[in-house]
Amino acid sequence: MPASDLGVTNALAMLRLLPMSDRAKDAEILALRHQITILERQLHGEKVRITPTDRALLAALLHRLPRHVLRQIRLLVRPETVLRRHRNLVAHRHR
Repeated sequence: MPASDLGVTNALAMLRLLPMSDRAKDAEILALRHQITILERQLHGEKVRITPTDRALLAALLHRLPRHVLRQIRLLVRPETVLRRHRNLVAHRHR
């Protein structure tokens, strides 16, 4: 998916979250976490392939979370990877 399509998709997804209650958001988060568990189980230990666009989006979404929170949530990548990717994006932008 091209980056422009991904940006539009994510913007629409965020707009969808605005009218949702905290309880509905929590339920969606739990459902998404369970889906991740299922997908990881189906991989049988194989490495997850994440595109550069996916990496950039994860870094942008997660960069404000403190490290202790990043370590507590279930991610397909290590918190250090997300933080390093965000630092690289910022450095590239300010070149």
